Amino acid sequence: MIKIKSKSEIDAMREAGRISAKVLRMVGARVAPGVSTLELDQLAENIIRLEGAIPAFKGYGGFPGSICASVNDAVVHGIPSADVILQEGDIISIDTGAIIDGWVGDNAWTFPVGKISKEKQRLLDVTESCMWAAIDAARAGNRLGDIGHACQTIAEKAGYGVVREYVGHGIGHEMHEDPAVPNYGSAHSGLKLEEGMTFAIEPMINMGTYKIVDGDDGWLVTTADGLPSAHFEKTVAICDGDPIILTNE
Repeated sequence: MIKIKSKSEIDAMREAGRISAKVLRMVGARVAPGVSTLELDQLAENIIRLEGAIPAFKGYGGFPGSICASVNDAVVHGIPSADVILQEGDIISIDTGAIIDGWVGDNAWTFPVGKISKEKQRLLDVTESCMWAAIDAARAGNRLGDIGHACQTIAEKAGYGVVREYVGHGIGHEMHEDPAVPNYGSAHSGLKLEEGMTFAIEPMINMGTYKIVDGDDGWLVTTADGLPSAHFEKTVAICDGDPIILTNE
């Protein structure tokens, strides 16, 4: 069931969004060669708790971290580890979430580690463009398929694969609410978008094939061909007919 939010509820969601965005910015600023993903996780949890919130991911379905830290060919859900040390030229997707006053904020960004190749930078640029185009399509009167179509069109024009098995989602008091928000689809198809809908819009774009492989730990998802993947995400509300980003500081 899709949970429509009132304007006051959307305003209440902004604090969870603000904290989630602050954490993502501060953790991203610490990304550098020689840093472990566990260090980034510990920083994220400290900031979240200092803000009076709780980590949305920690313990969710048994997930052990406060962030998802996915490096290079890891698409999503990388478990932070002292053994994963960032290297010059890597890229890392960091996904953060915070809960405060019962509301959830969720966002992600893919950061370069030091100097990266032109090929990886292009992947990051295109994936970010996919996110902004998908957000722009999240308007009252449009259809759910318009969001996915906007993303897919840009990604595939660039020669990239759009992950099918993992998608965006509704968000509110729960991290994952209805509806599922695919990053692919046909324009003018699917659910009609309405005032008060809230989504986590999150393109996951692979440099090569769209196909993925689930890891043995039950969480990590990697590309089937070993090529890099990028992931960008914002929490968005439809307010006065237009998409409003809630994960802003």
